[in-house]
Amino acid sequence: MSGLSQPFPTNQDLDPVRLRQAFGVFPSGVVAVAAQVDGALVGLAASSFTSVSLDPPLVSFSIANVSKTWPDLRRAAHLGVTILADRHGGLARQLAGPPESRFDGVEVLLSSHGAVTLPDGLAQFDTTIYREVEAGDHTIVLLRLHAVQHADHSLPLVFHRSAFGFRSER
Repeated sequence: MSGLSQPFPTNQDLDPVRLRQAFGVFPSGVVAVAAQVDGALVGLAASSFTSVSLDPPLVSFSIANVSKTWPDLRRAAHLGVTILADRHGGLARQLAGPPESRFDGVEVLLSSHGAVTLPDGLAQFDTTIYREVEAGDHTIVLLRLHAVQHADHSLPLVFHRSAFGFRSER
């Protein structure tokens, strides 16, 4: 085998800033996770969404353990997940902003089980919490799918290098 050999830095050299930069080179889609809880709309934007399993049908997202929204949202009977389109950058920022104004001016669909989805998303899922897995400073939330709607063929909203859309190296 030819090539230059260069050792990886040791774990002691992995500071959070360098890790965030390295993780940020991998683009991810953005979803809205929302429900009606105690009569109020509760939701957040997540960029760690991924499909997990077809049998049973599962998806996942990760949430920071310090989230102030997740303790309320996880009490919902059903959670709605909407895959955001490339036109939803402002909406994603709004869903990451102050909780009391996250749904101001936002059209939503409410299922009979309390799942909240956005009608103009690329796809909508009605889900329930299947399992939560502690993972460092985050929790991986596995969601079981109960209903799926997919009609929009626009481009997805992409989070890359701490911004929406693709960004070249600075």
